[in-house]
Amino acid sequence: MTEQPSDLPSLLDDYRAQFDPGHGFDELVDDSGVRPASVELASRMNHIGLRGLLDRRTQAGRFVQDDGVTYGGAANASWRLDPLPLMIAADDWAGLERGLVQRAELLDLVLADLYGPRELLRRGVIPPEVVLGHGGFVHQADGIRVPGRRQLFFTATDLARDRDGRWHVLSDRTQAPSGAGYAMENRRVVAKVFPGLRRNTELSALRDFFHSVRMALHEVAPRHVEAPRIVLLTPGAESETAFDQAYLSTLLGFPLVEAEDLIVSDGQVFLRNLGRLEPVDVLLRRVDADYTDPLELRPESRLGVPGLLEASRQGTVTVVNTFGTGVLENPGLFPFLPAAARALLGTDLELPSVATWWCGDAAQRSHVLANLDSLVIKPITRGVGVTARFGTELGADDRDVLRRAIEAQPWAWAAQELLEKSTTPVVTPLGMEPRDVVLRTFGVARGGSYTMMRGGLARVAPSAGSQLVSNLSGALTKDVWVLAPEGSQPDAWQPDPTLAPPALEVPALAGGLSPRTAEDLFWLGRYAERAEGTARLLRVADDLTEDFAGRPGTSGHATLMVLLEAVTRLTGAPGGPDLPPDRVLQRLAMDPALPGSVLYAARRTISLAQALREQLSLDTWLVLGRLERAFDNHDTETSLQPVLAQTVESMLAFSGLAAESLVRDQGWHFLDAGRRLERAQHLVGLVRHTLGRSGEQPPVEPRVLEAVLMVGESVITHRRREAAGPLSRSPQALVLDLLLLDVTNPRGLAFQLERLEADLIQLPATGSDRVGVLIHDLTVRLTALDPDLPPSADWLGGLDTDLRELSRAVERAHFVHKAPQHALPGTWGPQWAATWVPS
Repeated sequence: MTEQPSDLPSLLDDYRAQFDPGHGFDELVDDSGVRPASVELASRMNHIGLRGLLDRRTQAGRFVQDDGVTYGGAANASWRLDPLPLMIAADDWAGLERGLVQRAELLDLVLADLYGPRELLRRGVIPPEVVLGHGGFVHQADGIRVPGRRQLFFTATDLARDRDGRWHVLSDRTQAPSGAGYAMENRRVVAKVFPGLRRNTELSALRDFFHSVRMALHEVAPRHVEAPRIVLLTPGAESETAFDQAYLSTLLGFPLVEAEDLIVSDGQVFLRNLGRLEPVDVLLRRVDADYTDPLELRPESRLGVPGLLEASRQGTVTVVNTFGTGVLENPGLFPFLPAAARALLGTDLELPSVATWWCGDAAQRSHVLANLDSLVIKPITRGVGVTARFGTELGADDRDVLRRAIEAQPWAWAAQELLEKSTTPVVTPLGMEPRDVVLRTFGVARGGSYTMMRGGLARVAPSAGSQLVSNLSGALTKDVWVLAPEGSQPDAWQPDPTLAPPALEVPALAGGLSPRTAEDLFWLGRYAERAEGTARLLRVADDLTEDFAGRPGTSGHATLMVLLEAVTRLTGAPGGPDLPPDRVLQRLAMDPALPGSVLYAARRTISLAQALREQLSLDTWLVLGRLERAFDNHDTETSLQPVLAQTVESMLAFSGLAAESLVRDQGWHFLDAGRRLERAQHLVGLVRHTLGRSGEQPPVEPRVLEAVLMVGESVITHRRREAAGPLSRSPQALVLDLLLLDVTNPRGLAFQLERLEADLIQLPATGSDRVGVLIHDLTVRLTALDPDLPPSADWLGGLDTDLRELSRAVERAHFVHKAPQHALPGTWGPQWAATWVPS
C-alpha cells in the first residue's frame, strides 16, 4: 500500500476544505486525510493536478463518444462519465456483499411466495394491499416456476451511505435491471484514461461476473435441454438503455432480438431466421413484464411475443427475470422486509433499508402526513407518470395537492427518510467538487445462491447540493473500483473483456439472420452510401458556389446551376432560382428533418448501427463517433467543406471496416447489396440530371463533365485514360463509358450491378425469381447502351425506375413482417390485479 502523503497539495487541500466531517461521509477523505482505499488515486491526482484531471475528463468524454455510448432512447443523450473511480476497500465490500446476497435471497423467497402459496399475505407479514395494489404484480404469472432453486434470476440494488458511512438500500431493481453493460463500459474507459493507476491497483475483476451470468443462464434452461439456445429480448434501439442491452449481448455472446424476431408455435418459442425457425430455450428479458405478451397482458404492446406466457407455463422456454418480478420494486415493501426476513430466513437483515413508511397503514400514514416537508414521497409503482417528490422542495400548495392524493389512495404511496448521502469528488473546471453518490450493484442467481459483481455503477448528482441522483436528472457516472482482498487474483491489466474466452461453452443459436436484422443491415448499407454520395455532390457544388455564385454568364456559373438542379432532384429538397445557392447547400447538408440531407442520412446510419451493435466491428464506433462530433461541432456560419469531408472520410472508413472486418455471411451480403443499390441509383440519377439528353441540346460543357466525374470519384482515372487513349471519341462518350459500362470501375454502374447480383445469389431462396429477372433485365439494358450516342433522360429514367423496383423486390422477398396481433376479448390485464385476493 502506498504511504499516506504527509502534506496534501492544494488540490486536495481545497477539496478537504469543502468537507465537514461532522455533517457527512466522503468517499475520498476523512478528518485525518485520505481514506486508505484511495491513497493511490489521491497520489495520482496530486501528481497530474487539475489540468491533468480536466484532460482526463475530456479523454473520457471522447472515448465514450467513440464507443457510441448513449442513454435516453430516441434523444440519444450522451453518457456522462467522471474519470475518477469510486474506491471501495476489500473489507468494506465483503460486508456489503454479504448483505446484498442475503437481501437477494430474501427477495427471491418473497417472490416465490407471492406467486405460490402466499403465506406472507395470509399471515399478515405483508399486507395484501401493498402487493395486489402494485402495478408490477402480474397475476397471470401465478405458478410459473424458473428451473432451479431461485426464482429471482437477476437483481440490482441502489445504495447510499449515511453520515456514519453505513450502507442503506434506497431501492431494488428486479423488473429488468439495467446498468451492468454500462458498468463494464465505464471500466473500459477509465482503464484507458488512467492506465498506470489501473495496472498498479489490486483491483477485483468485473469480467468474471458476465461469465457467471452465462453459466447461470445455462442453469435455468428447461430440464430436458442439454445445449440451450439463449437470446436477449430488447425493446429495440429506441429504448433509453439500448446501449446497455446491446453491449450486454456482446459480453455474453448471445443474440439480441426484438419481439418481431420471435414467434410462438405449438407452445414453443422460435427465432425467425431467413428461411427457417430456430427454437429458443432461454430468454433474458429486458422488456417490462406488462409488455411481453399482448395476448394476456397489454393488448396494445408491440414489444411482446403473443403466447410467451403460455410457453413459459408449459416449461418449453425459461424467461428471466420471470414475469411479475417487478412487484419487488416496491418501496411499500420496505417496512415489512425485516419481519419477512425473520419469517423466511430466521434472521435479521444485515443490510438495512432507508427508513420507509407505507401510507396504507394508518399509523405510518399519519407520520408521513405530519412530515411531508422533510420526506421523499414515492408512488409504490414506478412509471405511472408520478415521480418521487422531495418534501423539502415543495411549496405549501404542492404539499396540499400531494396530501390529498395520498389520502385518496393511501395504499399507492410510500415515503422515505431523506438520507444525507455520502459524497465523492467530481472533476470540474474550478477543482474537485463533492457530489452525492448512489451505488448500483448487480447480482445473478447461480449455484443455489447469488454471485455479485465485484463493483458496479456509481451515479453522482448533476450539481453540488442536488438531492436527486438519477440518469434522467442528468447524473454523472463513475467506475467502481473494489480492491481485491489479499491472496485473491486481482484484475491485473487485461485485454478487452469482450474478446476473452467464455468461462463455459454454451451453444448459441446457429448463425442465422432474422428478417428485421437483415432489413436493418440492408438499410444501413443504403444510408451510409447515401450520406457519402450526397456529401460528395455537395462538396463539388459548394466549391462551385464559392467560385462562381456571383459570376453569372460564366461556364462555372452554368455548371453550378446544373449541379444545383441535380442536387435538388436527387434529394427531393426544395430549390429554385430564387434561393441563394449557399442556403440550398447549407440546408441539404445540415437540416436534420430533411430526408435528403447529409445529416439525416448520417443520423440514420448511426441509429441503424446502434440497433446492430452486436453485428458490427467494435471499431465502428471510432468512425461513427467522429462523424457525430463533426456535425455537433459545425458552425452554420462557417464553410461546409470540413463537415462534408469528415462525412466522406467516415463513410469510407465504415466501408473499409465492412470489407475487412465482417465475415462474408448473409448479413454482410445484405449490407453490401444495400450499398450497391444506393450507389447505382445515385449514379443513374446524377447522370440523368446532368448528362441525359432531353431533345436537341448543345454539347455538355467540359466543366459539367469534370464535376460529374469528381462526384463519381473517377476524375483521375478519366484523365489518365484520356491522355493515353485515341482522340476519336467525344469526352462525353468517354465519361459515360467509364461511369456506366466499365465493369472495372468500382464507382461505375456496371460494377454495382455485377456486385449486386453476386450478393443476391448468396441470399436465401424465396421461391420467386422476380429479383433475378430484374437484375438480368438491367444488365441487358445497360450492355445495349452505345456511349457514343448519349442516353436520353427517358432511358435513364427507366433505368432508375427499374432499380427502385429491384429494391422493392428485395424487400418483399426477404423482409416480410409479422401480421398484426389482436388480443382476445375479455383479456384479464394487470389493471385488475388490485381486485384479486388470495384464496
